[in-house]
Amino acid sequence: MDSKLRPETLCIQAGYTPKNGEPRQIPIVQSTTFKYDTSEDMGKLFDLEAEGYFYSRLANPTCDAVAAKICALEGGTAAMLTGSGQAANFMAVFNIAGCGDHIVASSAIYGGSFNLFSVTMKKMGLETTFIDPDCTEEELNAAFRPNTKAVFGETIANPALTVLDIAKFARAAHAHGVPLIVDNTFATPINCRPFQWGADIVTHSTTKYMDGHASALGGAIVDSGKFDWTAYPDKFPGLCTPDDSYHGVTYTQRFGLGGAFITKCTAQLMRDFGCVQSPQNAFLLNLGLESLPFRMKQHCANAQAVAEFLQGHEKVKWVKFAGLKGDKYYDLAHKYMPNGTCGVISFGLYGGRKAAETFMKHLKLGAIETHVADSHTCCLHPASSTHRQMSDAELDAAGVGADLIRLSCGLENAQDLIEDIAQALENV
Repeated sequence: MDSKLRPETLCIQAGYTPKNGEPRQIPIVQSTTFKYDTSEDMGKLFDLEAEGYFYSRLANPTCDAVAAKICALEGGTAAMLTGSGQAANFMAVFNIAGCGDHIVASSAIYGGSFNLFSVTMKKMGLETTFIDPDCTEEELNAAFRPNTKAVFGETIANPALTVLDIAKFARAAHAHGVPLIVDNTFATPINCRPFQWGADIVTHSTTKYMDGHASALGGAIVDSGKFDWTAYPDKFPGLCTPDDSYHGVTYTQRFGLGGAFITKCTAQLMRDFGCVQSPQNAFLLNLGLESLPFRMKQHCANAQAVAEFLQGHEKVKWVKFAGLKGDKYYDLAHKYMPNGTCGVISFGLYGGRKAAETFMKHLKLGAIETHVADSHTCCLHPASSTHRQMSDAELDAAGVGADLIRLSCGLENAQDLIEDIAQALENV
């Protein structure tokens, strides 16, 4: 697909081009396995000497077509789908780091990702240093160790809505010979393309805006193809030396910088962990991708209108939304996301935790859900739900205060949303 095509066109055309008489929509290849005429034919697939499919735990035509579309949208060289965004983040890191290694991560990231790094991967022998995303370059550089293998951050943090200075984190990562991995879920490639600012690997929870309808769990990993693994063979032996678990293939030699990372991630991690995205879910994801550019415009417009309303309301103590002039991240967001950020707002009410709980009880359009970033407006009070195990001090340290309300603006009429919020505030 022509890389010069614009996102609206890529969302429709990229990833799959039907031939004469073939289905216009990406076919759902609902099969676990694939038949071959000879053992030699299948053997070439196992040796990575031929392209094709033999078992859907590793790869499936439907999933590959949708991954190719996301790859085109991000401007990468290779991509793969996973069963969830959590799986995507785990596999992106674990593909190059393991027991005895270290990563640097922004402290303002999704709580599930924070737990993944601080608890689960720690049990696997992988240490993480969390750094304030607003740190100086000197503070950031001080976090690196000789065994650091990657840097991780989120374009827009969930739910703190911190905007990552991608270029700053990329400079630090590259100065220390490691890649920058960026979770681009909230911004999507419609509003931000991290590769343009120096990121090397991008991940997504496709469950969110890309799907858009809360219908299908999924994740994605995209490789920029720009990071030179071969410049650091001792740091990344899994990519630069023979893989004894896969017929001695050296991924950088066989697949080049553009394909080594994703091929290894598939041949090793997807093989062993099996956290695949189903063809059915990939099909639903593709339907969501076709309308993504237009939905993102409406999400951002609704969020802007609601944020401005909240900012001027006497019962609202504070509002976080990078589209508001005066917001701490307004300038940074304008740099990386000049056409808008996302549809998510964080705010707090006078009266703290109790006021937040009362407000949410009276919402009619905004549903109380753990989900975020789909066509329906939804609302969450993390302190009483997803983060209820944390003390107020711990909540503050994580950037998720006891009073924080996360509002994800859907595709409804903005004035209807404002009127619903207004009536709920009257009851506080």
